[in-house]
Amino acid sequence: MRSSFLLLFVCFFCTRSYALTWDEPWADLVMKKATSFVLAKVVSGDDDIVKISIIKTLGGKEVKDSVQIAGFYLLDICSSSGHGPHFNIEQADSCFFFLKEDSLGVYSIATPTSGFAYVSDGKVIATYRHSYHMASVPFDVYENTMKAIFDNYHGQAYDKAYITGLANEYLAKKPAELSDEGAATFFMQHVVMESIYHLRLPGYDAQLITFLKDTANPHNQISAARALHASDTDNAKEALYHVVADTTQPGFLQVMCLLSLKDLHTNKLKKKLEALEKTASDEKVGFGGNIMDPRICTHLPTVKDALKALLEKK
Repeated sequence: MRSSFLLLFVCFFCTRSYALTWDEPWADLVMKKATSFVLAKVVSGDDDIVKISIIKTLGGKEVKDSVQIAGFYLLDICSSSGHGPHFNIEQADSCFFFLKEDSLGVYSIATPTSGFAYVSDGKVIATYRHSYHMASVPFDVYENTMKAIFDNYHGQAYDKAYITGLANEYLAKKPAELSDEGAATFFMQHVVMESIYHLRLPGYDAQLITFLKDTANPHNQISAARALHASDTDNAKEALYHVVADTTQPGFLQVMCLLSLKDLHTNKLKKKLEALEKTASDEKVGFGGNIMDPRICTHLPTVKDALKALLEKK
């Protein structure tokens, strides 16, 4: 049985009403463009302003006391009915925020649906990949892994031993099922693989290839494909190539494999990739989901376009 918790996160933003659509950014860009990573209490909020009380600053520029959030720093609008973007953040005792402070001292979050993570019953509703793909993560795990990722993106040292300890523990387990029983392990394996992606940690290609082959769980495959961009080994590159060459695989997964291959040295694969490009699919690739979701225009290349971009890489 598919996990009811997983289904909850598929629909997390679907019930919110927005009068515009936008191209939702990936988690790495949200963190790179933020100036601070904080834990805060949400005091109040309306369509235009959210007031938060800072509990602690975890990374970046220190933020103190109470501040107001009054905008969005990565909102790429696709369509609008004439109404501007608005907040829909509820009061909460604990919520993590990636904040950006502008030259006037005004704070913003990435978009109405990204750049924050609620805490509920000791778990964080977390985004490691994209807000379309969220996970329920223990509070301490979220805080420690996200601090490491944020610090690394901002040129600071991070606790590598903590990350590798998690990776060694959870990648030694068999790939978790998409089920209520497997949810806790699935989410932790998701955290580990996405952390490897963000931190570009090599040395896990053998374990990651096992997850890449887990066709029963496409989310495991996607995380593994992304994480393999840190493994510039022949085995990793061949595994990614074979997914792209397999026409039974989902286009989304194939695009993730191609984006990882773009970060690797692929001269040995060039002729085979050129052959694939000639007949590659040019069908639209996307996250799926509710057509009323405001993130519906989030852009991904087609398999053919991703292959072209890889082959054009200098």
